[in-house]
Amino acid sequence: MPVDQSLVGRAFPPTPRLEVTEDRVRDFVAATGGEYAGGPAPATFPIVLAFDAMNAFLEAEAIELHRIVHGAQDFSYERPVLPGDVLSATLTVASLRQIGGNDIIGTTSEIADATGAVVCRTSATLVHRGADA
Repeated sequence: MPVDQSLVGRAFPPTPRLEVTEDRVRDFVAATGGEYAGGPAPATFPIVLAFDAMNAFLEAEAIELHRIVHGAQDFSYERPVLPGDVLSATLTVASLRQIGGNDIIGTTSEIADATGAVVCRTSATLVHRGADA
């Protein structure tokens, strides 16, 4: 069943706050095959929050994760993510179109610190495979 077009423009509740610790950053870097020597988190670290926001969106809309193919991901920064930051992500459905029985869902997520200041914006393209795909 196609995703409801009325979702475009809808913002979902923010994710629970996540404290960025050196251990979390180190674990993320190790999981991606690198080494962490301190300092700012890697540029892709906000995917941790963006993925939580995406999963909450999929759950809220009863969209099955196994039908999703991740098409693209972009990051735009206001400032680096640093250990000690406390962050949350708010996902908005930016666009939706249907092609060949699949939904192409464009999302944006704002990653904000505890004061509400935006640290990073992410955008993602998700392909929701239709039942016949």
